[in-house]
Amino acid sequence: MANVNVKKGVIAILTGGGDVPGLNPAIRAVTLAARREGFEVIGIRRGWGGLIDMVRDHQYDNSDNYQVLTNEVVNRAGRTGGTFLHTSRTRPSHVKRGAVPDHLQGKYAAEVNDLTPEVLANIAHLGIDYLIPIGGDDTLSYGVRLYQEGVKVVAIPKTMDNDVPGTDYCIGFSTCVTRTIEMTNRLRTSAGSHERFLVMEVFGRYAGYTALLPTMAGAANRCVIPEYKFDMERLTELMVEDRNRNPSKYAVALVSEGAMFTGGEMVFADDARDAYGHAKLGGIGDVVSAHLRDLSARFTGGKKIEVINQKLGYLVRGGDPDAIDSIVPMAYGNLALDLILKRNHGRLVVLKNGRYDNVPLDVVTSFKKVVNVKEHYSTERYRPHYRSFEMKPLFLVTSEG
Repeated sequence: MANVNVKKGVIAILTGGGDVPGLNPAIRAVTLAARREGFEVIGIRRGWGGLIDMVRDHQYDNSDNYQVLTNEVVNRAGRTGGTFLHTSRTRPSHVKRGAVPDHLQGKYAAEVNDLTPEVLANIAHLGIDYLIPIGGDDTLSYGVRLYQEGVKVVAIPKTMDNDVPGTDYCIGFSTCVTRTIEMTNRLRTSAGSHERFLVMEVFGRYAGYTALLPTMAGAANRCVIPEYKFDMERLTELMVEDRNRNPSKYAVALVSEGAMFTGGEMVFADDARDAYGHAKLGGIGDVVSAHLRDLSARFTGGKKIEVINQKLGYLVRGGDPDAIDSIVPMAYGNLALDLILKRNHGRLVVLKNGRYDNVPLDVVTSFKKVVNVKEHYSTERYRPHYRSFEMKPLFLVTSEG
């Protein structure tokens, strides 16, 4: 029951970047705790997009840009995947002329425009006292910008790649790993039936955690990751050896979408780039599969080994959250509200060394969090490498990478 006697202020929540399971539980946790303490809570639609599309006129229908959040609204969505507030990859500091909202076209006519003044004005118009962005390093990097402009920001890390600096865990990672293991185990039956290689392309532009952890769990024989350029012939040799040792005559490799081989570069789906300058990746799994098939003859006496090639894509980010991505978002949401109650802001809620904590928000722009190749990856065997699990975090990933 909301404390309706005293209104402590307005908290706004938004979700940016790619969707993952666990976003709705985080929104629910913030809303229930905040309303119980007497705050009004509003949800900004489409990430930062809602804050640039809004029209500052109380007579204008801005329901496409924000909504008031109630217990009833968040309870309906709280156990489901995706984000009911919707999301986008909008970057208000770099808006192309064609993407400037119609009502601002006369004011912003450059090829690339910084709409931060409009965002700040809209935050003031809505009477927002605290802003909670939930996202990856791209979404949160703009949160850093707003904090530098005076907005009271408390952020929650989210991304399947688990590569937000400063935290051991980002919402969505566990479900992604769970789905990858599940789907690999489903497809291995076909690979075994036909005595083929199985190559599965997974997410991971700059960090290879979503390929590394499932391989460590036994889902694959080998994995290639963005942090290390691999040799295609060596990968083929290892896969042939794996297949020969397997009584069912198949072998499995997980390929990060950002992986590169010696003599090759990142493989892009097209030339388009999002607001953060990222081209859409996709296709390295196809390239690896074709090379594995052709090169396999060198290690089999001339007979090529056929390949089952599957890109997991959105299958690992859709559907309901697993247990960890139901529990952690609940904790993160309450942690964010606790900081607000203490009038603390400019913080990122995190998991570090198995315990919930918070760190300065600007950590998200201070360095890149990637796999520690020396510590966790064998560049000879193309698979996870570890000496001991003693005192390691749950997923082995530390806040530094």
